[in-house]
Amino acid sequence: MIKIALIEDDEPTSNQLRQWINAGKPEARVDQWFNRDDAEAALLREQYDLVILDIELGRERHAGVAIINAINKHSATPVLVVSAMPATIYRSIMKALDAWDYLQKATFSEDDFIETLLEILRAVREKKSQQKAVPEPVNISLDPLRQRNPIWRGQRVNLPLTAQRILAVLLEHQGQVVTYDDLYEVVKSGRNRENIRKHVSTIRDAFREIDANFNLIENVPLRGFRWVSE
Repeated sequence: MIKIALIEDDEPTSNQLRQWINAGKPEARVDQWFNRDDAEAALLREQYDLVILDIELGRERHAGVAIINAINKHSATPVLVVSAMPATIYRSIMKALDAWDYLQKATFSEDDFIETLLEILRAVREKKSQQKAVPEPVNISLDPLRQRNPIWRGQRVNLPLTAQRILAVLLEHQGQVVTYDDLYEVVKSGRNRENIRKHVSTIRDAFREIDANFNLIENVPLRGFRWVSE
């Protein structure tokens, strides 16, 4: 069953969007949430196929932005933003936050909404169908607490201790975005983005000494880094 979280503080608008979702995807289960706290709690409990949300929730002007950041940190659930905020300003902001699309209220029709909804769900389905079985953990061993350089593909990767700790966090959350804030927790000094980027560059260079085509550490603009599966 397709599960959709609908996060909109205005009840009539929420009910209207739910009707449109049901019209386009009758078999979908739609959970409606009307404030940030309830929505965030639900997103931690449930794995949704799609989240549709407003930026403003009650008196919180950018509650939707906080929810998107939380989603990006814990999952890869696609987000469709439906807001009255001007699209000329907010579409680029939402794109930077990895939202799939942005619809400005009062400027789109039911057909526009349903077409966008179905397009996103179709893309999600195709992505899932292309995914293979859950990958085995990366074949790498490391023990940053004992300052032993990691072994990868049978060869020692020469890394300083801080780089080892950053690598350990990336591997622990393989396939997920590790934010700059997360990485600040494992560095003793230089807690800024430029310093983190230098450590990640050091890690890449060390792996490329073993494999010149190494590309398993992915930049996630404005947010952090992700170790992708081999």
